Amino acid sequence: MASTFLPKHTLLFSLLLFFLTPSSSTASPSKTSSLAADVSPRTQAEKLIRGFNLFPRESVNIGAGDVDSAASLASGGKIVESRLKLPLLGNSGSSIQDLGHHAGYYRLPHSHAARMFYFFFESRSSADDPVVIWLTGGPGCSSELALFYENGPFHIANNLSLVWNDYGWDKVSNLIFVDQPTGTGFSYSSVDSDIRHDEQGVSNDLYDFLQAFFAAHPQLAKNDFYITGESYAGHYIPAFAARVHQGNKAKDGIQINLKGFAIGNGLTNPEIQYEAYTDYALNMKLITQSDHDNINAMLPDCKQGIKQCAAEGGNACVNSYEDCTSIFNKIMDIAGDINYYDIRKSCEGDLCYDFSNLETFLNQKSVRDALGVGTIEFVSCSSTVYEAMLTDWMKNLEAGIPALLEDGLKVLIYAGEYDLICNWLGNSNWVHAMGWSGQKQFGTSATVPFVVNGAEAGLMKSYGPLTFLKVHNAGHMVPMDQPKASLQMLKSWMAGKVAMTGADSEIAPS
Repeated sequence: MASTFLPKHTLLFSLLLFFLTPSSSTASPSKTSSLAADVSPRTQAEKLIRGFNLFPRESVNIGAGDVDSAASLASGGKIVESRLKLPLLGNSGSSIQDLGHHAGYYRLPHSHAARMFYFFFESRSSADDPVVIWLTGGPGCSSELALFYENGPFHIANNLSLVWNDYGWDKVSNLIFVDQPTGTGFSYSSVDSDIRHDEQGVSNDLYDFLQAFFAAHPQLAKNDFYITGESYAGHYIPAFAARVHQGNKAKDGIQINLKGFAIGNGLTNPEIQYEAYTDYALNMKLITQSDHDNINAMLPDCKQGIKQCAAEGGNACVNSYEDCTSIFNKIMDIAGDINYYDIRKSCEGDLCYDFSNLETFLNQKSVRDALGVGTIEFVSCSSTVYEAMLTDWMKNLEAGIPALLEDGLKVLIYAGEYDLICNWLGNSNWVHAMGWSGQKQFGTSATVPFVVNGAEAGLMKSYGPLTFLKVHNAGHMVPMDQPKASLQMLKSWMAGKVAMTGADSEIAPS
């Protein structure tokens, strides 16, 4: 869950999105401003990773060394996959006695030596349920963050045992989590040149993986397919969806039954989203009207920089990032010690979220043996991958969405209402500004309640294939903060019910 609009040279969002933290629990303006010190991107990224109580031993999985795992067998365009046998406490809530849980590696063909690691969980309900892939952001954070803390089949208990998640998304889908880009999580290569720098490289790798996945699981190729994720995945997802759509049109390999995609609290159109920072902060009483007006004087440089980034790339994108993140920094100088992933909360020293059990759990020999990762390091969040994608952050990925809408793909943009870093207002603004044939009708559509178990869980509006949903009582990670609502959202949206009604929940705990 990384942060995307952090101080100069800081770690952008992570889907699972690093949670960046203020410098101290009593963050005075001077302490908060210290985040913007002129340090290297790597140093700043590592500082922010520690803010989540994560301490990866390596900055990236390059030069994996002694590989004694299934990864070494993954070659020739085929997946190497095995069934997981991890002990789980409690009841899965499924009538299926032997649920299929898998982990595997895939040798990426358009790379020198990259292997992509993934988890695959068969649906607890039906093999005919849609296939859903989840992408965590960062860039450079492992999918295991979402798997174990948000919407995976189980969570890690304090005693490091696994307990079933009553609202895991595998209750309504066949669910895939991928460690990407290369160098993240358990995905690795032996050469630096396999590190990706842009959405073309990222989406091509994901498309190649998907082709191999459906070749290994042909019984699922006919199922509906959806792409989901959060935070910096607001970049990944539109590019990946366009790549799948392009491959289908070109009859390039296995036809993938892509039906739509969902982005949670994402970074998609930076120009519009940065402009919304001061409005959101003012609405939430984080700053005054005078602060709002003063900070907005910085917007012209930010907007001009983004335009130069689009035209020139390279250093222009880095410069625009620095100009625009200064807007966010000014807000944080005033707001102080709030957790900008959930402004209802503050941070204790450098710690805003504690995900340390993730690394402890995955470093157990019994777990590593079950996953087939051998001696490969687990890189929870990679500062090297973050640094490599530096020029990608200020690109506008909304531009490719209208063509997908026109071809009938369902698009869901959702956001927790208390997230500042990728706030709902900025996401709503770019969705409303997006030019497509239904733009006017979407803009005039009524906002209606999204109801779960008889209570309003959010507000949404929709027209045709496009839906926007603001989720109540949630921050940056909606599936963690509102698990029941997020599962109902996914189920209703895939069934085509969210856009029609905001249908009441049929989801009950196991």
